[in-house]
Amino acid sequence: MENKVKLHIEPFVTENARKVLEKRYLLRNEKGEVIETPKEMFERVAKAVAEVDKDYPYFRDRVNETEEKFYLMMSQGFFLPNSPTLMNAGTKMGQLSACFVLPVEDSMDGIFETLKHAALIHKTGGGTGFSFSRLRPKGDVVRTTGQIASGPVSFMKVFDSATEAVKQGGRRRGANMGILRVDHPDIEEFITCKDDVTKITNFNISVAITDEFMESLMRGKNEFNLINPRNGEVVRKVNPRDLWKKIIFQAWKNGEPGVIFIDRINKTHTLREMGEIEATNPCGEKPLLPYESCNLGSINLAKFYLGTPWYLENKRPAKYEEVRGRIDWQKLKEIVDLSVHFLDNVIDANTYPLEEIERVTKLTRKIGLGVMGFADLLYLLGIPYSSEEALKAGEEIMKFIQENAHRKSVEIGEIKGPFPAIDKSIFKGIKRRNSVVTTIAPTGSISMIADTSAGIEPNFALVYVKNVMGGERLLYVNKYFQQAAEETGFYSEELMETLSKFPTIKKFEEIPPYIREIFEVTFDISPQQHVKIQASFQKYVEDAVSKTINLPEEAKPEDVEKVYFLAYELGCKGITVYRWGSRPGQVYDTVKKEEDRKPKKIKPRPRPKVVSGKTYKIKSELGTVYITINEDEFGPHEVFIQLGKSGSSANALTEAIGRLISLAFRSGIDPIEIVDQLKGIRSIPTWDEGEVILSCPDGIGKILEKHIKGEQLGIFPEDKKQKRIIYEFDVKNINFITSGEICPECGSAMILAENCLTCPHCGFSKCD
Repeated sequence: MENKVKLHIEPFVTENARKVLEKRYLLRNEKGEVIETPKEMFERVAKAVAEVDKDYPYFRDRVNETEEKFYLMMSQGFFLPNSPTLMNAGTKMGQLSACFVLPVEDSMDGIFETLKHAALIHKTGGGTGFSFSRLRPKGDVVRTTGQIASGPVSFMKVFDSATEAVKQGGRRRGANMGILRVDHPDIEEFITCKDDVTKITNFNISVAITDEFMESLMRGKNEFNLINPRNGEVVRKVNPRDLWKKIIFQAWKNGEPGVIFIDRINKTHTLREMGEIEATNPCGEKPLLPYESCNLGSINLAKFYLGTPWYLENKRPAKYEEVRGRIDWQKLKEIVDLSVHFLDNVIDANTYPLEEIERVTKLTRKIGLGVMGFADLLYLLGIPYSSEEALKAGEEIMKFIQENAHRKSVEIGEIKGPFPAIDKSIFKGIKRRNSVVTTIAPTGSISMIADTSAGIEPNFALVYVKNVMGGERLLYVNKYFQQAAEETGFYSEELMETLSKFPTIKKFEEIPPYIREIFEVTFDISPQQHVKIQASFQKYVEDAVSKTINLPEEAKPEDVEKVYFLAYELGCKGITVYRWGSRPGQVYDTVKKEEDRKPKKIKPRPRPKVVSGKTYKIKSELGTVYITINEDEFGPHEVFIQLGKSGSSANALTEAIGRLISLAFRSGIDPIEIVDQLKGIRSIPTWDEGEVILSCPDGIGKILEKHIKGEQLGIFPEDKKQKRIIYEFDVKNINFITSGEICPECGSAMILAENCLTCPHCGFSKCD
């Protein structure tokens, strides 16, 4: 009876989290109607995962107590597992893992057998990683048929098309990682295979960098061998510097490829006698053996702060030593213990898509315990994300989590038995339950459910506007920033509305200086600090860390190179960068409209042979936009709109907007009516020479208005100039912007964080 009473404690779920849960997680009936509450979801998951203990005598009498603890841990936001566990635990599907790696053998049968297996995994909500390094290079002879091999990239395209065809129950979309060794003969084709970002869209790609390559590079050698994996023969030699520059340039150009330091991964690999690691999961943080899977979970660090926020008492940033005692280490230890127990149980509660995956996964019993809410915890501690104190905090917190996770895994192993492959691991003689316990994975959707910052990333904004269906406009304010504003007396709806149009609060003089220093966002963090934060956590993470290193638009390829070298120097196992404005938009789903039936038709006036006009340049969330407005004797006649990079789906959309505006002009529609329709459409605000551009359509509307009124671009009306001057800032310091990709669920611009595309508006994520 006591158990039932405690399970009636309502979950800690914000209105925003509730919408995310209803959209993607809660169970539905055959009509598509939601038939589950958030509370019932947490109860379902807790029960399904706790019931595993019935098979072990020591835990059998504690199953109800364990179920209660699991429920409270999740429902109160201390810990959440990966999305497949929340979606599928206790259901007929029952597939609970997020990460899989499949082998790609050098034969047609092997390749397409893997493709079939990948489709089965995607259907159940998992993401897959592949190394294509075993495939013979393009142009190599296939002796059995006398034909010529088409190479790894050609088969990546086949895998990509198959992924596109598999829709995961409408809730998760297939995600892949494609990896090729730096010494493969087709490496140059691989590096540029996503040059057109509308192709191979279901893959992240990374180059597996070897120590030999890095040594050749740093010693200034002129030759590096590219080796045919079929026979081990050297196909040709390249200059390692030239190859490195191609990787760097492509990452600078559109964010891919990333790199993984494959030899470093294998040196810390706990199961070396079972073979080498060749690939990772889609976001790069989980190296796995062929047919291994892994389930992930994250602890919300912001839940472990004790007392009043530091900044309310001391009105200055803190040193870590001053505030480390405000972390509830005892409660954190309890949640670590419970989280390891939970994730280990998931391995047995799981329904696997393939027998071979079940066999290998249960041999090694890998779990991936990570964190979220680090940025929010820093706010409470009074520590700027860009400071050395943040590095100290990250390192000690992760060390504490890993040491206690190791201890708990041994405790469970002594009762339930160690993982079966322990004699092929570095843990011989230790009854450890799991061959790996710690990983920092993307937390896009689950961090929204927990109402906290994602992973170890800084917050992307403190205040922003969310547009929801029906035209409703919601102002979102980070809860810790709102508390600071209210407690220190600078909160007002007007100020919050203004802040929603800016990427940082650094220049707002009405906000106390110490608040501006503590409440940093992605815009305020240097690329070097991003890498240092990743490295501080990597010291005490067995696998790897999923994080995105953001760079400003003005960054040069050599800035990317510095980041890659720094990551290697500091011990990171991989690195991914994203430069603002470098990736044009992609729209995944299109909707065809039925032809409108109109009572009468308007025939547009014809185009003269000669027209004159002007071309304007603005910045938007999709990158640089060029807008040409031509006029005839009656006024504006046509509009041409072009994004800075051609060939994308977003370019097709902007071209369509231009054509429709032109049609309206030639049909006699008042241009101001068109302006009124476009202005105010919101996505992620962007600054363009002192003016806020709310979205690409908003920018187009503003340009049309200025053109019609004869105003100069970037000049405020005189009566507004003085009011706005204090809000100006140097746009060159921006380190973050949207990815350019469009959310397939709500149509908002997505952000690239934790090496994963996530929608900050509706919670859609390609990864978690």
